[in-house]
Amino acid sequence: MSWHAHLQLDYRLEAARTVARHEHNGPLRILQSLYPEGDAVCHNVLVHPPGGLVGGDTLDLRVTAGQTAHGLITTPGATRFYRSSGEAALQRTEITLSDQARLEWLPLEAIAYNDCRAENRLSITLDAGAEFMGWDVTAFGLPNANLPFARGSFLQHIEVPGVWLERGLIRADDERLMNGPLGLAGQRCLASLFFVAGSAVAKERRQGALDAARDVIAAHALRPLAGVTSPCPQVVVVRVLAPLVEPAMDLLRQIRSVWRPHLWRLPANNPRIWTT
Repeated sequence: MSWHAHLQLDYRLEAARTVARHEHNGPLRILQSLYPEGDAVCHNVLVHPPGGLVGGDTLDLRVTAGQTAHGLITTPGATRFYRSSGEAALQRTEITLSDQARLEWLPLEAIAYNDCRAENRLSITLDAGAEFMGWDVTAFGLPNANLPFARGSFLQHIEVPGVWLERGLIRADDERLMNGPLGLAGQRCLASLFFVAGSAVAKERRQGALDAARDVIAAHALRPLAGVTSPCPQVVVVRVLAPLVEPAMDLLRQIRSVWRPHLWRLPANNPRIWTT
């Protein structure tokens, strides 16, 4: 039996406090709203009780943030795409931000198990004054458990309509892509951190984000496998390859910790669940 889970999560500013309201259908929901840094920023943990997806399963998440609201979303565990002999498993996230809204999208990694057929889609639509900071981390197989990603496929789609599109089909049997020097080069974790604005970011502010990320990368063990670029005036993106999830996630968290003060004049507060 396939699961089709849907969650609608809406952030609104009410009496100077960002409030989250939500509706769900199926096994996808959020836990209690938390305010570890005051009323302005609402932290939520997104939970999928089954813990993974098989062929035919669909997770649909729709997130909106009203004017000047600020939401932060993370997860307690990885999203697991298990073996499928038929239909693909789909995770689809659509984020819409109104003027002056902010959203942080910080889920743990997606794991592509051997023989999976998976699609992971993220779409972000922003009004002119809105801004988004988030990441996407994908692990192929479980190297430490000697469970390689030897068969299967993973379709990755990240889009800011009309502004930026990254799309790739990763097939386990594509030797040139998986192990070639112009592909994953034998690494089994692919990660990106991106800052996106609804209108062009001032050159000095964008350059500051690039410089801050480069300083962190230069001091990190993944220095040869990481880089940061600005493909257009509305986007700054960090790309990382790593043998495992943990060093890639460590690098992204460090860069977020310098981007938050630089871009938003906010302290580098982490979600509480990361330390419990």
